[in-house]
Amino acid sequence: MSAPTMAAHPSWTARDAGAWLRRPSWLIAVTVACVGIPPGGGAADGVQVTAGDIAGAGLVAVAAFLVVTRRIEVPRAVFLAVGAPAAALGVSTVCSQDISASLPGYVRGLQIFVLMPLAVVLLVRDRRDLGIVCGSVLALGLVEAGYGIWQTMTGNGASIEGQAIRAVGTFGAVDVMALSILSGFAILILTAFALVAPERGAAAVLAALAGLGVLAVALAFALSRGSWLALGAAAVLMLVIFDRWIAVRTLVCCAALLLLAVATVGGGSQAVIARSRSIAGSVTAPDQSVSDRYNLWGAAERIWQDYPLTGVGVKNFPAYRDTYATIELSSGSETEDSVNGYVRQPLLSPHNEYLLILSEQGVVGLAGFAVLIAVILRGLWTRRRTRDPFWLISVGIMTFLLVNFLYADLGGPTCVLTATLLGVAAARALGLEPPRALERR
Repeated sequence: MSAPTMAAHPSWTARDAGAWLRRPSWLIAVTVACVGIPPGGGAADGVQVTAGDIAGAGLVAVAAFLVVTRRIEVPRAVFLAVGAPAAALGVSTVCSQDISASLPGYVRGLQIFVLMPLAVVLLVRDRRDLGIVCGSVLALGLVEAGYGIWQTMTGNGASIEGQAIRAVGTFGAVDVMALSILSGFAILILTAFALVAPERGAAAVLAALAGLGVLAVALAFALSRGSWLALGAAAVLMLVIFDRWIAVRTLVCCAALLLLAVATVGGGSQAVIARSRSIAGSVTAPDQSVSDRYNLWGAAERIWQDYPLTGVGVKNFPAYRDTYATIELSSGSETEDSVNGYVRQPLLSPHNEYLLILSEQGVVGLAGFAVLIAVILRGLWTRRRTRDPFWLISVGIMTFLLVNFLYADLGGPTCVLTATLLGVAAARALGLEPPRALERR
């Protein structure tokens, strides 16, 4: 049987190039690895350039070179997906209340929603490439998870309630959410591989379960309530789609293991319990973090009501925040770890991606974002193969992001990671087909 190819995807021509050109998905893997390199300093005016951003720019340049030299062609199906957010970003930037302040945000938006996903689609030519990309995310997740667990157990993590026990990996307290996002992505990838692992033998199953255990502990110690909820929704959906009976058994086993872990693991276990309980109280008795988030949501909604069509411009939310927020909003959040020390972080976004887009880009921006998501979801639905691990990964990633965007937004080093996985989902949705053995399932 010949190797699977992408339907309506550009044919690949090596033309005497080296091995790196014949399989440039390794460049994507390098970009993913660079996400874990600690940033050299804090963000300037809300814009932080990381090693992942630099590697991502190189990745886009390679893809552009291959397109210009006609070694690959841009698939027609991808034009609508990335064209809509690109146009919406351009319109909102031109109509911005402060164009100079919006230009960095315009570049960041193009990076996340247009250039990086498009580069991944162009450079992923078959399922082996998808395996390389997903494997790199999984490898980075396991390394960061191990380091995060060590931080919690030894008291070298970020400070929370006076204890340096929050797992943050190499990202530090300045990007306190990054480890939880990465762990969530890695768990979804390994879950999909674990579901098909029995075909590879008992050793593959045991390895997958061990990896899931490490990632789950790190995610728990990251103490990110939003990531827990988003991962729960995505993982349950993947399991139910794959096999409902497996889903029931898995959920029962996970519940039992969770109770055992809480009862036996030291260090940050009490913090995990406290954060879990605070989820239920986020409506009736919200803590300061949740209260600030509600206040920011209200401010973003009021900004959008005054600037409904194109918003106030990308990166302009902080300039309008205090005008539209109530006096209960705190002046910023506090972070502390052994590397960065004490840092007071300004509240630069409403911590809701949908409200951020509405307030800064208006209906035009939200429409462009909706088209991107709709094209990917439609492609996944029309090319659904419930036994294909890469299809399951794509479904899980999209579910995780759409749920997480309800109470979080993009920022920091995980921007590159999110853009890469959007590209993975787009590649699977827009034509990368599974082997024929999976098509009948």
